[in-house]
Amino acid sequence: MTLVGGPAGQLPATPQAARRTGPVRRAAEAIRGHEETGWRVAARIAVLVPLAALVFAITVLAIKAYPAIKYNGFGFLTRRTWNAGGSSAYAQPVYTNGVEHPASVSYGAWALIVGTVQTSFIAVLLALPISIGAAFALTERLPRWIARPLGFAVELLAGIPSVIFGLWGILTLGPFLAKHVYPIVADHMPDVPVLRYFRQPVGSGEGLLTAGIVLALMIVPIITATTRDLFLQVPPLPKEGATALGMTDSEVARRVTLPWVRSGIIGATVLGLGRALGETIAVAMISGSIITIASNVYSPMTTIAATIVSQLDGAETDGTGFAVATLAEVALVLAVISVVVNITARIIITHTSRLGAPLGA
Repeated sequence: MTLVGGPAGQLPATPQAARRTGPVRRAAEAIRGHEETGWRVAARIAVLVPLAALVFAITVLAIKAYPAIKYNGFGFLTRRTWNAGGSSAYAQPVYTNGVEHPASVSYGAWALIVGTVQTSFIAVLLALPISIGAAFALTERLPRWIARPLGFAVELLAGIPSVIFGLWGILTLGPFLAKHVYPIVADHMPDVPVLRYFRQPVGSGEGLLTAGIVLALMIVPIITATTRDLFLQVPPLPKEGATALGMTDSEVARRVTLPWVRSGIIGATVLGLGRALGETIAVAMISGSIITIASNVYSPMTTIAATIVSQLDGAETDGTGFAVATLAEVALVLAVISVVVNITARIIITHTSRLGAPLGA
């Protein structure tokens, strides 16, 4: 008889309790026996889910965009015109190569591609030095009682919705820059072929430069928070050794700290660049949403993501579905650009990680 109830087993166990304990124990032992296999399967699924999601999204875009790809051809990437047909959109639809579309439509994504690249380039160009400087200040210069709340504020800035940045940009930042900053830059910029791009009329604050500045402010928290964590992981001994050898603080930062985390900084920059490439509502509010290449740094323009969000409602009124297919095609172009940028960054990171010791040559 099985005894339970204490060390001496004062109470006999009932047959029903013994029968219940047996299967539970066997089930627990079976689970423990297959625990390692379960972890392996779960890890493989977790690795494959992001890749499957990416493949699924691109496949759906490609299927949806196929009629537009068939009609627009490769010239879609180089043409500057974006004509939805105007009054002819309500006329009898026509067929070209088996694709139904409104008469007189002509789509080209070159202006959208250029606008996307320009705004993202300006954003990274402004955000990277600010982010690295802020990360240095938070980890090397400021006392902890100041660095902690400032670091929390930087992380909090990353959680602000983009529509708030867009509203602030169009109501406050854009008019302020157009009235007090852009005129000074335009008047004092040298009249040379490249810098002449900054000497044009400054407009009302909606345009390329304002969009780039707002995007820079949006990606600064991402790059700063990541870079700060990287700086905290740099061992103190190499920095102390460099200081003992007579290096100044700037030399220690340039020759020890930055080379030590260069791959991580590139990765953080790519994260910010991905946010800038795909930003939608903020750019749509402050860029001017004009499908043209900016004639100067202050001119209105637009990007791929901003064009999709601003024209999707109107595209759905096209009974042929061709306008939606064209937006799907331009979204596919944006997806390809993002994938190419990330692959290029991965190649750069792999190359820089093979350069040897952090101190370099």
